[in-house]
Amino acid sequence: MRAQRFSTVAAAAFMVLGLVACGDSGGDDTAAAPVDKKAAEAFPAGSRMKELADSGKIIVGTKFDQPLFGLKGLSGKPEGFDVKMAELIAGKLGISPDKIEFVETVSANREPFLQQKKVDMVIATYTINDKRDEVVDFAGPYFVAGQDILVAKGNPKKVTGPDALTGLNVCSVSGSTPASTIQTKYPQAKLVLFDNYTKCRDALGNGQVDAVTTDNVILSGYVDQAPDKYELVGKPFTQEPYGIGLPEGQEPFCDFINKVLADADKDGSYAKAFESTAGKVIKNTPKLPSPARGCAK
Repeated sequence: MRAQRFSTVAAAAFMVLGLVACGDSGGDDTAAAPVDKKAAEAFPAGSRMKELADSGKIIVGTKFDQPLFGLKGLSGKPEGFDVKMAELIAGKLGISPDKIEFVETVSANREPFLQQKKVDMVIATYTINDKRDEVVDFAGPYFVAGQDILVAKGNPKKVTGPDALTGLNVCSVSGSTPASTIQTKYPQAKLVLFDNYTKCRDALGNGQVDAVTTDNVILSGYVDQAPDKYELVGKPFTQEPYGIGLPEGQEPFCDFINKVLADADKDGSYAKAFESTAGKVIKNTPKLPSPARGCAK
């Protein structure tokens, strides 16, 4: 386990908390990440990088229902910051964006998909924590969010934070870190669980629940889509370092991804990916959280 290393990274990572702004959340219009056509020649024989580069394709699990990070758009393909991170990594493997197969991956099936090797990696607002780290590996973190609360416009229940959720119906997603946080730290709330956050948002919209809780960056996308219906409490109460999930035992591939992220931060492609997606709504382009947590267990 890497419990100590995880705690150090979470404390040191740059936090993007309470940075919501109104903006254009339209389609992803940035150019695709450059593709290294000679990448396969540089990878050691038998390495996971070599295998993927030679195959010319990669399967990535991501969310299809989360504005700004992973949302299936009008094109029929997912768009957002997580998608751009996948393209950056694939490009360094010599794989073009059209050869990335995106598989919808909800919170509850991220570990099973990796364990069963249905996907090569998961980039899906995937919080690194010690429990998950026991069964999968993580590269990153590549972003740090914070759990917050979405309420109806005007905040009719006067929710000021998680301590004000007593007796209220609060929606989150099965298998998610936010749901676990409510269950363990705020049991006075009446937790309602669905398999994705869009259903939670819709339940809030029709009055079935009083609030929705997950990471602030996800909720910000819902506010931006319907500012006349929803608002954010705006008081994050956790740190959520997002990592790139991998099947266990792929440490060289994990190290490779960490290097891709670090290089992207240095050359500006990380910032460009953010500004063309989540940065249309969230103020202040972040730097890559540092240091990387390391891949060896």
